[in-house]
Amino acid sequence: MIPLTHRYRRLRKSNAILNLVAETHLHADDFITPLFVTEGNGKTEAIPSMPDYYRHSLDTLLRRIESLMQKGLFNYVLFAKIGDEQKDNTGEFAARPDGLFPTAIQKIKAAFPEITLFTDIALDPYSTFGHDGIVKNGQIVNDETVEALCKMSVVHAQAGADFVAPSDMMDGRVGAIRQALDGAGFQDTGILAYSAKYASAFYGPFRDALDSAPGFGDKRSYQMDIRNSREALRETALDIAEGADMVMVKPALAYLDVISKLKAEFNVPIAAYQVSGEYSMIKAAAEKGWLDEDKAIVETLTAIKRAGADIILTYFSEKAIGLI
Repeated sequence: MIPLTHRYRRLRKSNAILNLVAETHLHADDFITPLFVTEGNGKTEAIPSMPDYYRHSLDTLLRRIESLMQKGLFNYVLFAKIGDEQKDNTGEFAARPDGLFPTAIQKIKAAFPEITLFTDIALDPYSTFGHDGIVKNGQIVNDETVEALCKMSVVHAQAGADFVAPSDMMDGRVGAIRQALDGAGFQDTGILAYSAKYASAFYGPFRDALDSAPGFGDKRSYQMDIRNSREALRETALDIAEGADMVMVKPALAYLDVISKLKAEFNVPIAAYQVSGEYSMIKAAAEKGWLDEDKAIVETLTAIKRAGADIILTYFSEKAIGLI
């Protein structure tokens, strides 16, 4: 037998060695934890399509954040479930300083000034049509939507948001939001741009959580075509040029190649969103006994980071920090 010079198993013979030479490491600081706020008091509402994840009224949400902080999680992205009586086709309620969303931002930051709070900027939770923009003649109009998003962003900044996160994919909205924030005196409020957000099948459980499913058609006229990756480079380059501080790929697992391309091309923090459908698939398969949930969580999050994500938005953050 010819002697083997290279035996890679030498680097795999113990957990200590595996950890020593591992190329990718997960840490609690990598994660942004999504939070859902709803009207009322004393509420912790289960989301049927997202097992073990909940909508909270503000009082229970504050307790939830405190518990997560004690475990080492300090970065959050906030979404709001809006009542039907506050939905219209103009985005008016999205820009009301006394609304649920700005009130929640203000109280969260007052209670926990040390956290980093990202806030969702989009009209779909406020829309009677369930779309991310204003609808006219059956079409989602771009420029009027951007105006509404700018107003919403300023209100969130006034309430204390550290970063606004436009998730709508309207053209030109990052530059317009940057100008609006600067003009209102919020030069230090950052922008996390959903730069490569695809028209994906993996958003269903999230839409259940916020009751924001589109009332007609789909979102392919403004979200990206799942068949394209070069387009993601163009979208991201434009967002960066318009003032984005961080950029995001959404979803994560089906678009690891896009994460990698953005990481190679751009020198800004790259975020990736392990979305609700990705979460629910793992939960459902684990409930059936078809896979090991803990191992699947670590493997998928590691894959996302290995592909190039600096930041991961994930519903598994709390569980993950006990596994890594």
